[in-house]
Order: sequence, then C-alpha cells, then structure tokens
Amino acid sequence: MSIKHKMPIKIGDTVIIISGFHKNETGEVIKINHQTGKIIVKGINFKFKHVKPNTENEIGEIKQFEAPIHHSNVTLKLNEMS
Repeated sequence: MSIKHKMPIKIGDTVIIISGFHKNETGEVIKINHQTGKIIVKGINFKFKHVKPNTENEIGEIKQFEAPIHHSNVTLKLNEMS
C-alpha cells in the first residue's frame, strides 16, 4: 500500500529551503513526487553523474542534474503585497 503525502506545495510555486546545505536559497518547484514526499527545485541540490562511453565512437561525460529534496525541508515563499 502506497502512502500519498499531503503537501501545500504545487508545481510552479516559489519555495525557500529551510534546512540543509542550500539553506535560505529560493527556487521554483519543477516536479513533485507525492509517493515519496520529495520535490525537485530548479537550481537547487545539483548532483553529478559520470557516464561511461558505450561504444568506441562515444566520449564519456559528466551530467549535472537536480536531485529531489524532501518537502519538509522547504516552505512556501510568501509574496508581500503592498
């Protein structure tokens, strides 16, 4: 049985990271996984993946991608309206 986590965060919301290495940084939510309770934030939590060449003609490369963050480590950024 899979548990769906209830989150007040939607795709496209601006969030602030409240704990971890990227504390006090802001970014936009790109993707949400309700089953694991994790979100992907644009420009935050980059990881590197080293890819070996599969054939002789290919070259190896290092791919950079955004890793997911648990939803409890972020909060919505409130817009101040005048």
